[in-house]
Amino acid sequence: MKREKGALSRAFSALRLAPFVYLLLIQTEPLQGVNITSPVRLIRGTVGKSALLSVQYSSTSSDKPVVKWQLKRDKPVTVVQSIGTEVIGTLRPDYRDRIRLFENGSLLLSDLQLADEGTYEVEISITDDTFTGEKTINLTVDVPISRPQVLVASTTVLELSEAFTLNCSHENGTKPSYTWLKDGKPLLNDSRMLLSPDQKVLTITRVLMEDDDLYSCVVENPISQGRSLPIKITVYRRSSLYIILSTGGIFLLVTLVTVCACWKPSKKSGKKRKPEKQSSLEYMDQNDDSLKPEGELPAAHSPVPSALRSVGCWEKAELGNKEASSAGTLPPPTARRLQNRERCGQAFFPSLFYILTHSPGPKS
Repeated sequence: MKREKGALSRAFSALRLAPFVYLLLIQTEPLQGVNITSPVRLIRGTVGKSALLSVQYSSTSSDKPVVKWQLKRDKPVTVVQSIGTEVIGTLRPDYRDRIRLFENGSLLLSDLQLADEGTYEVEISITDDTFTGEKTINLTVDVPISRPQVLVASTTVLELSEAFTLNCSHENGTKPSYTWLKDGKPLLNDSRMLLSPDQKVLTITRVLMEDDDLYSCVVENPISQGRSLPIKITVYRRSSLYIILSTGGIFLLVTLVTVCACWKPSKKSGKKRKPEKQSSLEYMDQNDDSLKPEGELPAAHSPVPSALRSVGCWEKAELGNKEASSAGTLPPPTARRLQNRERCGQAFFPSLFYILTHSPGPKS
């Protein structure tokens, strides 16, 4: 009885171990499939040069692999499809004479263009294998940076000037990033040193004496870097020149020049005499009488008769009215005033003409 029980326990133990034995037998069988590896996940290419999308596959089958390279887009673009290294079908026009395949599945792209940038996926399958291997590689394509230069309107600037601008310029280069250097040390945004969003333009909002220094810029992209020659910015301190060139200074300067140009010294006479005060109407009357023919001038050779020097136009009119009153009746007062105004108005224009034609010009 005991022997039977021992045999039964051994049988049950063997049944419990059977699944584990089965799993071990499965794992010892070789896996059927393709395994793809790549030494790099990102390749940086240069326009006009070549890029090798390198992969390596392994398989238990000795048959030739079916290789398919695609460029991932919204709609994937087939670059090439082959059996081994033999291309299947016709290549796209933009890939002709630019494709080369290798036995290990690698792809060489020649004469790179900017449109070649993107994510490439390779699929390798073998007829006898149970699944297909896949791998992706990213490719960037750029134009090298040409040597930059710093452009400024002037290399000299006055202290306290507003918005002095430096521009970092270069002819070639894709995906540029900019860095500004002052005396070889990087500059960052602050209250006075402002950088544009792309950091290509540096603006000094208010120039100080401490800004007198060497400035340069560095431009780089994924494949190259360029640094400009340093440019010296000279800052001059404000002085009395600043006051003269200010708005008030210019006004004062113009005023002084005008006064000097218009001023003329008075003529000195041998005898000093007090100037006689004359009204403007008396002066006009005197000039009116001076327009008489030369034969009627007084013996003193004065252009204005002495009898009229103390009698104005309106006084003469009143004397005329008194003489007329002794001879007969006078017109009404309003009519007399109008007559007097007309006579004085007629005398004004000849007097003005005399003043303009006989007044001395500016003394040279």
